[in-house]
Amino acid sequence: MCSEACIECFSRWRLWIRPLFILLYALAALVFVPLFLVKSLEDGFNKHDQEILIGGIFVWVAIPLSFWEIIQHVIHYVQPKLQKHVIRILWMVPIYAINAWLGLIYPDQSVYVDSIRECYEAFVIYNFMKFLLNYLNMEMDLEANLELKPQVKHIFPLCCLPDWEMGREFVHICKHGILQYTVVRPLTTAISFVCKNFDVYGDGQFKANVAFPYLTAVNNVSQFIAMYCLVMFYKASVAELRPMKPLPKFLCIKAVVFFSFFQGVLIQLAVYFEFIKPGADSPDQGLSLSTRLQNFLICIEMCLAAIAHHYSFSYEQYLMPGSPSRNQSCCSSFLAMWDISDVHTDIREHIGIVSSSISRRIRGRSMYSIPRGEDEYANLVSPRGAHSVPNPGYYQNDSEDIIVNYGTVSSSQTAKVHNNKYST
Repeated sequence: MCSEACIECFSRWRLWIRPLFILLYALAALVFVPLFLVKSLEDGFNKHDQEILIGGIFVWVAIPLSFWEIIQHVIHYVQPKLQKHVIRILWMVPIYAINAWLGLIYPDQSVYVDSIRECYEAFVIYNFMKFLLNYLNMEMDLEANLELKPQVKHIFPLCCLPDWEMGREFVHICKHGILQYTVVRPLTTAISFVCKNFDVYGDGQFKANVAFPYLTAVNNVSQFIAMYCLVMFYKASVAELRPMKPLPKFLCIKAVVFFSFFQGVLIQLAVYFEFIKPGADSPDQGLSLSTRLQNFLICIEMCLAAIAHHYSFSYEQYLMPGSPSRNQSCCSSFLAMWDISDVHTDIREHIGIVSSSISRRIRGRSMYSIPRGEDEYANLVSPRGAHSVPNPGYYQNDSEDIIVNYGTVSSSQTAKVHNNKYST
C-alpha cells in the first residue's frame, strides 16, 4: 500500500515539483545567508566580504529565475527537438553565476573554477546552433531552400572573402565554423591546466615566455569564427527564423558568451597596463584584481541574463492548444538534461569531415564536388539525407514533428525545384 502511494506521488511530480523547489530554496537562503554574515562579521567584514555579499545577492536572484524556467520547460515538455537544447542553454545562467561567485570566494583557484564556465560556453554555442538547425529542418530541406535564395555576401571586415555557395556549402561552413569552437575551447582549457601545473601559464600576463597570451589569442580567433558563422547563418535564414523571434535569442547568446569573454580580456589588459589599479590599502595583486572584477561583473550580469532568458526562451511559445505534456518520470526528465550523446556524435563527425576535407584539398579536389547526400558524412550537413541518426537521448525524438509556419517556399515545392535542378 505504501509503495503504491509512493509510485502515485512520483507519477504526479509535475504538481509538487514547483512548491518543493520554492521550499528548498527558501530553506537554503535562511540557513546559508546568516552563516555567511556571522562569519564575515567575525573577520571584520572587509571589502572582499562585501564583494562576495553583493555578488551573492545577484547570483541568488538569478538562480531561481533560471531554475523556474527550466522546470517549466520540463513540465510542459511538448517539443523535444527544440526544448532539449533550450534547457541546456538555460543552464548557462546558473553555471556562470555560481562559477563567478565561487571565483570571488576563491580567486587563487580561478584557473580551475573558470574552466567549467569556459567549457560550458562552447557547449551553449553548439546547442544554439542545433536549436536553429532543428527548427529550420522541421518542415523543409534547409540546403535546398538556401539554394533558391540570392547569394549572401560577407560582412565587413571579411567582405573580401570568396562567397560561400548557397546550399550545402553554406550550411557546411556555418555549422563546422561553430563546431570548431566546441573542440578548441576545451582543448585550450586542458592546455591551461597543464601549463598551470608547470608554472608557465602566467594568468593575466601578456608576456612572450608564458602561455596565457597565446591561448587567449587562439580562443579569440576561434570565438570570432564561431560568432561570424552564427551571424552569417542568421543573415541567410532570417525570414525562416522570424516566426520564433530569433533576434532576442541571438542577443542573449552573444551578450552572455561573447561579451563576457571579451570583457574579461579587456579587464586583464586594463589591469596589466595599469589603467585599473588596486587601492593603496588593498593587498591585491594585478591577477587577483582582474579576476575578482570579472567575476563580480558576471554575478551582476547573470541576474540580467536570467531576466532576458525568461522572455527570450520562454516555455509558452512551444505550447500548442490541446497538446498534453509527455508522460515521463521525474528521474528521466532530470537525466535527459545531461544526455550528451548527440554532442559526442557531432564532434566525432566534425573531426572526420574536416579531416576528409583537408585530404581532398591536398589531392586538389573540392570538398563539395560530391553530390549532396551521397558522401559518408551527409547526415551531419543534411539531416534528411541521413541513413543513420545519433542516439536522440531522453529529450529528443526524431520521429516527432513540430508544426512550424515559415511563410516561405513549402517543402514539396523546394524538393521539386531541387530535383529538377539536379536532374538537368
